[in-house]
Amino acid sequence: MALLAHIEVAAIEAARFIRAREENRSRIEWRTKSATDFVSDVDTGAERIIRHALTDGYAGALILGEELSPESSTDAEIAFIVDPLDGTTNFLHGFAEYAVSIAAAVRGRVVAGVIIAIPTNDRFTATLGGGAFRNGEPIAVSEIDEPSRALIGTGFPFGAGAPLDLYLRHFAAVAPLTAGMRRPGSAALDLVHVACGQFDAFWELTLKPWDFAAGMLLVREAGGVVTTVTGDDVPLTSSSLLAGNPAMHGWLSHTLANATPAGSIL
Repeated sequence: MALLAHIEVAAIEAARFIRAREENRSRIEWRTKSATDFVSDVDTGAERIIRHALTDGYAGALILGEELSPESSTDAEIAFIVDPLDGTTNFLHGFAEYAVSIAAAVRGRVVAGVIIAIPTNDRFTATLGGGAFRNGEPIAVSEIDEPSRALIGTGFPFGAGAPLDLYLRHFAAVAPLTAGMRRPGSAALDLVHVACGQFDAFWELTLKPWDFAAGMLLVREAGGVVTTVTGDDVPLTSSSLLAGNPAMHGWLSHTLANATPAGSIL
């Protein structure tokens, strides 16, 4: 697919730029976006590279991303949904869980996605109806269907207005029944881990479309299920997310629903 090849070029160039900055982390300037959220000149440098690469040949396309027109709509003929550096805080601390994530949507439907795990240079790709791949080799979600054997990924709410009380109820319901819980800190790579069968399921209460667009397609094309936490279709706007192999998605959805007080807004 031409769109996949196009976004791969942009992701590869951005990943190369970010990797070149790994050796001088101590000299990278941090800027505060909110009390616990940061952006660096590495994010903005990767953003410029991606913007230039994506508009080459698609001058009329919309570009939506954390550092690229975050308030834009995805209701366009072609939209590119971009996180130039997912896991900025991990990158700044040298914690090896950060990635470039780019998805392409046609009239609001994600049709191609690429995520590059920068520390390992693994490239994860998917096209609608065409399967999901790691470095060109097919990937698939896990077959585990027993919660007691399942490894569950999650994301902690943070920032002003974060639904921490509800999340703690969810965590308390899930953790005792599973083999383990993990929060690496990059939603794009959390979804990669689901698509590769390393996580059996994942949920997070508040995500932006650039956090999940490419990863959502990867999980679905790897045989998994992705919905909101309440089981609805996932909009390409701010949303909760629940992903997993079919069995564990069903179990986690039921468990979270039982732990959600009546009247809670998700």
